[in-house]
Amino acid sequence: MLKIVGYSTVVLLILAYFLFVLPFWGIPFNAQRHGNPPLTPAWALECWLWEDDKNTAAYEDSLLAGYAQHDIPVRTLLIDSPWSLRYNDFEVDTLRYPKPAQWFKGLEEKGYRVVLWMTSMVDSYSKDTRLSTSQDFYQNAKQRGYLVGNGNEIKWWKGKGGFIDYANPDARNWWQGLQKNVLQYGIDGWKLDGTATLFRQQIGFLPFLYQKTHSGWMSTRQYMDWYYREEYANGLRHNPEFVTLGRAMDRWFHPEGFAPIDASPVNWVGDQKHHWRSPEALSSNGKEKDIALDGVQGFESAIQSILRSAKRGYNVIGSDIAGFSGDSIPPRLYIRWAQFSTFCGLFLNGGHGERALWKRSAQELEIIRRFSWLHTELVPYMYSYVVSAHRGGTRLQQPTEGKYHYMFGDHLLVAPIYQDQLDNEVTLPAGKWRYWFNDHELLEGNTKFAKRFPLEEFPVYIKEGSIIPLRIERAYTGIGDSTSRNYLTWLVYPAGSNEFSIYDPQNQTPTTLRVAQHATCLTLSLTGKHVPHILAIHAAKAPKTVTLDGKIITFRFEAHKQKLYLKTDTYSVGNYQIDY
Repeated sequence: MLKIVGYSTVVLLILAYFLFVLPFWGIPFNAQRHGNPPLTPAWALECWLWEDDKNTAAYEDSLLAGYAQHDIPVRTLLIDSPWSLRYNDFEVDTLRYPKPAQWFKGLEEKGYRVVLWMTSMVDSYSKDTRLSTSQDFYQNAKQRGYLVGNGNEIKWWKGKGGFIDYANPDARNWWQGLQKNVLQYGIDGWKLDGTATLFRQQIGFLPFLYQKTHSGWMSTRQYMDWYYREEYANGLRHNPEFVTLGRAMDRWFHPEGFAPIDASPVNWVGDQKHHWRSPEALSSNGKEKDIALDGVQGFESAIQSILRSAKRGYNVIGSDIAGFSGDSIPPRLYIRWAQFSTFCGLFLNGGHGERALWKRSAQELEIIRRFSWLHTELVPYMYSYVVSAHRGGTRLQQPTEGKYHYMFGDHLLVAPIYQDQLDNEVTLPAGKWRYWFNDHELLEGNTKFAKRFPLEEFPVYIKEGSIIPLRIERAYTGIGDSTSRNYLTWLVYPAGSNEFSIYDPQNQTPTTLRVAQHATCLTLSLTGKHVPHILAIHAAKAPKTVTLDGKIITFRFEAHKQKLYLKTDTYSVGNYQIDY
């Protein structure tokens, strides 16, 4: 009897594996899925903006104009659904977006990048679009064999339809032909929403996680990989700096990640509510309310999913700042979420709720503008880890000891404030550290302490010996000002011997700064591509002399900042010596 029960159990486990685990996750832990991250273009590391309440060209123009007027940096406009006539015909709804060719060209001329939302569905019914009923569109694709499972329809959150069959070359040609309607406008990317995860058939009340395609039976996981890889590859054929914004990790769904890492230049996690743990979230009996999914459906959920994504190997990751949905955005939540996103690869400001910062509080406008510029300044630093990750090296975010702590690159420790309070516990790793917002004091590592962080600051610590490259255009962050424009600023904290390489985003040509601390002097050497630069070196006192390639040069020392500044347009070799 025991043998029979044991045999039956084994059979059931094997059956469950092939019916549910294999098609959902992939063959043993999906080692075959994930390669190194692609080279994310530098523009995608700058600030993104989007909204999901109006969805019209007129409103988005007004939003961009307001950001420009109030000097808040925006590089990318993400246009979410509904922008098309139906899902997914790739025909611009000209009532919402009149004269699309002219409008998209105008955005390009102003320096903006544009990313459009899409999915893998060919709909017979589309929610929210001008053409809600589109049986002709769906039937045309079905009859020509362009949909999986002979046109098997499912309901999804934006309507009802069938999956495009990426395994069918004719279907791909038809689909990509439709996409040319907007690719011709020079768009820069797709936001690939997660319909591929719904790829299945229903057998009674049980989901069967396979469907028949042109090339044979395909699992949910296999279809997801086709979706993300094909859309990214086709975009690159039209634009070498094309990106796809794909889902990475999302709570417990798809523990191996939605998009394959090698086809994931940019990733977001979602969708969270405008919510965090706060006194306002406490009911009269002291228990938290309105927090779904084990109490972290909000800011904590985003942090957790980003760190799980980073641990899995995704590189450029972010979340909808302040959350995607909810009644209203609490001001302090907006600030803290923006601060956290400053130290993520993707700064994605958008979703439902008021995103015109000048219509919110003056405090939100001032603080979020400052941190938006700080994120923009950090692009050269972040891009170095884009190149590193692509080559199999260090990723941009690496979880470490401490509540939601992570290293941002090799030089910055971030200990996010994840709830509505000023106090936060910080765990410093081994080594010596300085606080980003007051770097005068040297702190010992291997320590844990509590500290109060005003809303204008955030728990970020610089490892002693760090070299941090920055592109600075404004004075908001206090590191440089408008005279720093067109120069690369190297923020240097001398300790022993260290080096850092930046890369030209066009061809990845390196420039390397090496720093060596000696008993009575400091030497710095630049190799590789010559770049006009400012050296902002942490120093307790002014030097006696500074030479560049053997010639004495002028310097500026600001005692109150403990900074020595050297500004250079051209140089022959790039060897500095600072004598004390």
